[in-house]
Amino acid sequence: MNETNPPSAQRERFYRRERRSVPAARQFVREAVIDWALCDRLDDVLLCVSELATNALVHGVPPGRGLMLVAALADKWGVGRRDPGKIVWCEFVI
Repeated sequence: MNETNPPSAQRERFYRRERRSVPAARQFVREAVIDWALCDRLDDVLLCVSELATNALVHGVPPGRGLMLVAALADKWGVGRRDPGKIVWCEFVI
């Protein structure tokens, strides 16, 4: 990490509803977690990102199996409104 330019505590990116968005979202989160040097739960975080992105892509509105996995692995999660669509998020205590 560059001491003169520490990483932002929050990062945000929006993706189109297409298959290639799932690995793109996973890579975005992987890079952020590595930048923050918080890799202890990286596998859990990446699994939840994959499930959230896939759920949004495939199901859109109704909760699917992926959200049950997110609820079991994440320390906190939720859904927010966005026009158009919605935002699904999760947090991990490291």
